[in-house]
Amino acid sequence: MFEEGELERLVAGAQAGDPGSMEYLLAKLRPVVLRRCSRFLPHHADAEEAAQDALLSISTHLGEYGGHGSFLGWVTVIASNAARSTYRSMRRRAEDSHADLPESVDPRTTSVIAGTRLDLMEALAALEQQHPTLVESFVLRDLGDLTYVQVAEELDAPLGTVKDRIHQARRFMRERLVTGL
Repeated sequence: MFEEGELERLVAGAQAGDPGSMEYLLAKLRPVVLRRCSRFLPHHADAEEAAQDALLSISTHLGEYGGHGSFLGWVTVIASNAARSTYRSMRRRAEDSHADLPESVDPRTTSVIAGTRLDLMEALAALEQQHPTLVESFVLRDLGDLTYVQVAEELDAPLGTVKDRIHQARRFMRERLVTGL
């Protein structure tokens, strides 16, 4: 995706205010961000919306990235948060419109992948509500594909703490996804 040293040069150039570097950086990050958002959101248009929000956030907050942890890990956090925010917004709009939301996914009208992702988002929402300290570690490791060490660096937390949080989150998610509660 990026040639050796290219990412660092683009980030430095964009942080220095070079519009060409910023534009090229965002263009190169777009497929990565869209893939990340697509892991959360079942419909392409929703993932696109979340990706646009994430790219806007990356461009406006790039100056805040101080080099702590990997840049792509930082991007993963932003993309994951944008996807979760888009999902919550969609859910609120549906509830506000008094639309009838199905209690569970109907396999006859929903693809297995979409149904699984909707179940995942519901379970993530429950995890966030009941155990907010576990969410970010879980999202970065299991949905963001970062290593345990990268998650620890990104969150500036001890490796053992990160592993414990991920273990607890996985246990919660497994129970939630299997039982549907």
